[in-house]
Amino acid sequence: MRLRTTAPAVVATVLALLAASACGAQSLGDDDPAPAGPADVQLDTAPAEDRAAEVINSIVPDEGLAATVPAEIRANGLKMTTSPGYPPMEMFGSDGTTIIGLDPSLGRAIARKLGVRITISDEDFNAQIPGIVTGRYDILMSSMTDNAERRTTVKFVDYLQAGAGIITQRGNPAGIATPADLCGKTVSVVDNGSSLELAETYHADCTASGKPGLDILKFPGDQEALLQVTGGRAQANITDYVVATYKAADPQLNVEAIAIDGTETLWGIALNPQNEELVQAVKGAVDALMADGEYPRILQAWGLEEIALQGGAVVNGGE
Repeated sequence: MRLRTTAPAVVATVLALLAASACGAQSLGDDDPAPAGPADVQLDTAPAEDRAAEVINSIVPDEGLAATVPAEIRANGLKMTTSPGYPPMEMFGSDGTTIIGLDPSLGRAIARKLGVRITISDEDFNAQIPGIVTGRYDILMSSMTDNAERRTTVKFVDYLQAGAGIITQRGNPAGIATPADLCGKTVSVVDNGSSLELAETYHADCTASGKPGLDILKFPGDQEALLQVTGGRAQANITDYVVATYKAADPQLNVEAIAIDGTETLWGIALNPQNEELVQAVKGAVDALMADGEYPRILQAWGLEEIALQGGAVVNGGE
């Protein structure tokens, strides 16, 4: 990404235009701006439905980190993409437009630590990495697994560690306890995600042992995949365990969650590898949130302390 220096008067004009229009995204500030950060930027405040709003709104920019942010982002703000419909990680608030969840909370926290504004856009999961590569977005936070294939196009700042789970109808009528029980079953997943990779692995394991494979149904979003179970078309939905437990807690869905042991993986914030300045700034912000105690408090607000990454953020799994 080419960086440019912008005069303060122009910065103010650009920020005013962004607040007024924000085409294709939403400004995540409330009506009353938060205290000014570096260069008098009016930082966004978290919406009331963000469970970590109190923690986020108390975050003061780190002036040292703010100075490392590329000039273009200091001027125009941070553009984040995510894919709602994956509670409690990312979802729409009660107004149907404001995006909330753990990932948006952490995105807002990172922006405040860096002293910049942020817009968060809803994007189809399969279009998110292309959006990072083309520069439409600066960061991608969408419960995304850091893996070797994705590292060929993006660079990850790893910030969480979580495993997978299986959702079945309540009472588990198909008798699914482990992945081996999925042989011969119809299983729904989000297309091109880590859950699809697991389903394909379990399918191969079944056929290799002479058992029927999985009938894998692929969908662009988590809600569509879940509907296959609640509607009776699929016997199981493979997803992230934190998502599975969240949905199992909703009595209206009438489903239950099963943990898949040994599936813990790193989740990463995806960035354009050509923008190393931003990669290091985001890593620094995550480390600062951890060191200052805001990171664990944000996870606690969402009831997700168990997926905290210990020992600080790492880039591309620490390779």
